[in-house]
Amino acid sequence: MLLAWLILRVVDPRDRLRIAGKRLTDPAEALAQRVAERVVELVLEVLDVNALALRLDLNALLDHVDVNALLSRVDVDALLARTDVDALLARVDVNDLVQRLDIDGLVEQTDLGAVIARSSGGVAAEALDSARSQAVGMDQFIDRWTQRALRRKGRGPASPVAPASPAGHARPPLLPGQARP
Repeated sequence: MLLAWLILRVVDPRDRLRIAGKRLTDPAEALAQRVAERVVELVLEVLDVNALALRLDLNALLDHVDVNALLSRVDVDALLARTDVDALLARVDVNDLVQRLDIDGLVEQTDLGAVIARSSGGVAAEALDSARSQAVGMDQFIDRWTQRALRRKGRGPASPVAPASPAGHARPPLLPGQARP
């Protein structure tokens, strides 16, 4: 009994059956695969896809599609990189778009006083800066011609304003030989 047990442990008596079965099942499986492929080919040859599409209820089919999950898989950057924006804009009817605008509604919601104040304040500041710049340029021009007329070789003062005192009041210029108090 012990000897039989040892032999059965090393040798499986069903191995010969398995080998014989494989010899039968492998060719049968390959044959079944070829038959299935041929059946699919024949069905597709006789199938009228247009007639089938007409019988489909696309709304019911689309009800089963998770649009959010589908859109989450879209690479928007890659899609936009492939988009010809010029061709897209060429198809836009700007006149039709402008006619759709509610100008009266936009004007009602806009604080025109604030817009005018901001824009006129900016214009006034730019005009003042321009006038100041021109005045400084004119002052420098007059100073150069005055220096030439008086035949002075050295440059004049850098600024026509006297330096301010610590209290913030302008100090009068010093006379020759006079010391500051």
